[in-house]
Amino acid sequence: MTTPFDPIDLAGRRLRNRLVMPAMGRARAFGPGDTATDSMATYYAQRATAGLVITEGSRPSPVGQGFPHTPGLHSAEQIAAWRRVTDAVHAKGGTVFAQLAHVGRIGDPDLLPEGMAHVAPSAIAAPGQLFTVHGMKDFTTPRALTSQEVRETVADFAQAARNAVEAGFDGVEVHAAYGYLVHQFLAPSSNLRTDEWGGSVEGRVRFAAEVVEAVSAAIGAHRTGIRISPGIRYNGIEEPELEPTYAHLVRRLNETGPAYLHVVESSRDLSALLRKEFSGTFILNPATDGFTSAADLTLIEDGTADMLSFGALFLANPDLPARLRAGGPYNTPDTTTYYGGTDEGFIDYPSLDV
Repeated sequence: MTTPFDPIDLAGRRLRNRLVMPAMGRARAFGPGDTATDSMATYYAQRATAGLVITEGSRPSPVGQGFPHTPGLHSAEQIAAWRRVTDAVHAKGGTVFAQLAHVGRIGDPDLLPEGMAHVAPSAIAAPGQLFTVHGMKDFTTPRALTSQEVRETVADFAQAARNAVEAGFDGVEVHAAYGYLVHQFLAPSSNLRTDEWGGSVEGRVRFAAEVVEAVSAAIGAHRTGIRISPGIRYNGIEEPELEPTYAHLVRRLNETGPAYLHVVESSRDLSALLRKEFSGTFILNPATDGFTSAADLTLIEDGTADMLSFGALFLANPDLPARLRAGGPYNTPDTTTYYGGTDEGFIDYPSLDV
């Protein structure tokens, strides 16, 4: 029987176990130009015993920023700063991918360079409000991307992937989840386009597929993954055609052959369908009442997933694989220190050997 602690081959790369630290925004890129810091290098290196570490979302272009102190992968300074992080993870024997995340219509326009506005498939504001340094604000109406700008955005993802490899990352994950730009193209609630990137399931899937194709062409499909959250109604996303949309997306992905598909689950039946159809490694962030826990390890043992991602538990337990193998105990995540702040609640969670 396969166990969560067995090694796994990820598109030719041998990983030490089947436990994944997923991308989790921490808003602590306090270096000049929103660059990674020494504390970030420590944070990720502490968690390098995961089979795969995926860093917090990094924007592929300036317009992709939505929140303060989130990092990017579009400048020389950002590349150099991320190199300190990847070197630290590799020194601990870890494998680390960068998540490429463009917020699209989600974010505070005050963070963008002067004269720049958030962009999206269509000029539709997300419902509700977002937290900013100046308090709660209504989401603003984005500017719809022109056809040429859609192509340029695809190229931005590809260049960011090249930058990630230059920064020492072992690969990248395309963020197509949680209502950000790629997800906005997938969902009819945010994509009213009538050109080749909208108007049908095939049209809405095209942007995500083209981003993965472009990234794969830039750095290799074996270094490329994608994260999706079908049916997760976050940031105003409504998806009435879940199965046809994501089944078609998987068929398109199989043409390119990315290393993995990372699913944030809303339906076990849909997860089972996508697992059956996808030709690469299947990573699952299972639907639970809380966060992924030791009880979910059976999903690897019974073949539901190839790898399992743990969010909050990895945040609070830098040595999570060892704790899972030992059956605990587990540090409790401090939700008040999730975003921004100091090293408290960031790099001071104790390990079992402390």
